[in-house]
Amino acid sequence: MPPPRARASRHPPIPTQFPSTRTPTPRFAPPSADTVHPVPKQILMTGPAWVHYGQIYVGSPERQPQLPESFGGQQNGLCGAAVPGTLILITGLHTGTVGFAVELYDEEPLVDDEWEEIVEASYRPLEGVALTGWGGEGRWPLALAEIDYRVRYCGWGMDTGHQTPPQLDEEPLVDRYLLQFWPALPEPDRIIKQTSAQAAYWHHERRKTPPPPTPEQRAERERERERQQAEDRLAEELRGWGGRPPSDRLREIWKAYHLALDHRDLLDALEAASPDKQRAMVRWMTRRTCHEAGLDRYEWVTAALDRIERGDDPRGALQIPAEAFGPGASDGPHAFFVAGWSDNLELPAKVMTIFSPLREDDPLRATIDALWVARDVFGPNRTEAFVGELRQAFLPLG
Repeated sequence: MPPPRARASRHPPIPTQFPSTRTPTPRFAPPSADTVHPVPKQILMTGPAWVHYGQIYVGSPERQPQLPESFGGQQNGLCGAAVPGTLILITGLHTGTVGFAVELYDEEPLVDDEWEEIVEASYRPLEGVALTGWGGEGRWPLALAEIDYRVRYCGWGMDTGHQTPPQLDEEPLVDRYLLQFWPALPEPDRIIKQTSAQAAYWHHERRKTPPPPTPEQRAERERERERQQAEDRLAEELRGWGGRPPSDRLREIWKAYHLALDHRDLLDALEAASPDKQRAMVRWMTRRTCHEAGLDRYEWVTAALDRIERGDDPRGALQIPAEAFGPGASDGPHAFFVAGWSDNLELPAKVMTIFSPLREDDPLRATIDALWVARDVFGPNRTEAFVGELRQAFLPLG
């Protein structure tokens, strides 16, 4: 039956200067009357299938086809099998429904010369393989073992399909396709038959695609990508640390990283100080920050600071009176979890935030915590003045 009359195309015309191509000799001579034709072991799919951009795919959740790599190094431009575990199948119709069938054989089937386009390639599926439409529109699982297959892709009506505008659901199918699998050792892809200008165009274009990288080349690219990522991370870290790498101790303290751009030299000096000097700086910064925040007007705050200076345990030195909690507060001990300084905090939370570095066991962490809180309390306009006071009070550090 002749193909349906072509309608005006909405797509660019396909060049027609490519000659029709067939292999010099067919895979099989025309069968005689008593020839036994292999029959499909299983029909894996048959019926209408949705295509878009003139494509339909075979792939798995583990790996999806990629253009143009799927056609790299191939002779045919209709069945892209160069990416392991995937197939990209080209159709004439740009958008709409095509007739489609998938067959599985125990041995190679005869070539059916009624098809206008016939190509072959080698293919080894991955787990969960399925035929899928563009964008996941339609999915048909394919019961294929994870072994080497030969796949034959046949098409009919590609030129008519290419010239057909996107179809409505009730319109008749204008092109149809057949995908056949059978066990076979890998061998190069081939074009068995070419009839349409559309197929000729894709064969011609895809031959320009270089072969895909070998597994060794892919591994080297991945190693190079990882090396580049490591270099980028190091460069970003160096920028964050003010241009030079930190010590292991500083790197472990995330607040140090966020202080380094503005106070890298100070951080190095704090780290170089002895533990006793670091504790002294924490006490000094706590008192100075309380004064900046206006908290030293409360007798119970200054009393706590004095007790800590005399050597009392900071965990018990601060006694917050009940009236500081305001109306409705419950009696008994109170616990706080404060994410950071804010002028909107309740009075007890403000005091606890400034006193919190005194409770840190690691003197270097305590020093950096105290600097962090002071920076927030003093604000961007007065932090440098505070740092100058700290240096004047404790330099040379050591």
